[in-house]
Amino acid sequence: MKVLVTGGAGYIGSVATERLISNGYEVVVLDSFYMGHREAVHPQAAFVEADLSDKAAVDAAFREHRPEAVMHFASHTLVGESMQHPFLYLGDNVRNALNLLEVMVEHGVGKIILSSTANLFEKPESMPIGPDERVIPGSPYGESKAIIERFLHWLQVTKGLRYACLRYFNAAGATAERGEDHTPETHLIPLVLQVALGQRDAIKIFGGDYPTPDGTCVRDYIHIADLADAHILSLQALETRPVLTYNLGNGNGFSVKEVVDTARRITGHAIPVEIVDRRPGDPAVLVADATKIKAELGWAPQFPDLQSIIQSAWNWHNGHPRGYAG
Repeated sequence: MKVLVTGGAGYIGSVATERLISNGYEVVVLDSFYMGHREAVHPQAAFVEADLSDKAAVDAAFREHRPEAVMHFASHTLVGESMQHPFLYLGDNVRNALNLLEVMVEHGVGKIILSSTANLFEKPESMPIGPDERVIPGSPYGESKAIIERFLHWLQVTKGLRYACLRYFNAAGATAERGEDHTPETHLIPLVLQVALGQRDAIKIFGGDYPTPDGTCVRDYIHIADLADAHILSLQALETRPVLTYNLGNGNGFSVKEVVDTARRITGHAIPVEIVDRRPGDPAVLVADATKIKAELGWAPQFPDLQSIIQSAWNWHNGHPRGYAG
């Protein structure tokens, strides 16, 4: 099967491409390098440099490469930025997805995996958060993903499009070849490792008085390779099922202090911390209930503990202290 991966030069998309190719799929990467890196594109993947806002370019890619399925990662993804620039998210994310979906329908491509988000659940009624939790987006970013999920629903009803919505929590870690390289960096684990690399003086912890065992926020981390494998299992399952919706995470929460302490042990660096005021809107605990995908697709994380996740990230960052630049 030939799969088109949008955002295949980015963090999650590049690892998904790597895992697809290792599983025998043909892959076409479509990326504009807005946030991605040429060095992250797998050498065995066909590559199209294009932006999803250019529908004609997307159509040309489909005409040339004739994919049979799509994994859609390309997106603006920063919650904080979406609060400051809502049109970038409610505009670009939604319009670009609509361009992609229109071209898919026009070319008879009937399967798509959507990279969705746990930001669909601002005020969950239960913890861990299951896939049947009511959707109340926590930002324009979350809203954009919710809108795209509704697009998929109606295209399934009207056009028979088969789709999977995978709502992840905190993707983390690295493979031997591909890791996390964002500018600016906003994710906790690479920020902590930047302190160990001497690239920043300390890590800020936003709030030390939460109702958690050590007073810091608890989050669910999922290794990037486990996340990619869930996409492949979902793609296979769409052969027999029209709609899949899953939350993805380890199901285990780790506090900010646990992340820092684990990174200290792995790197051998002190990693100074500075506890500052809470950030508005940060919940004390966010953990996924992934039992549905485990039961239905047999998915099981191969990196279920914080030690293995941070070790893989440190291996990559230590070998690539300037990211893909060197």
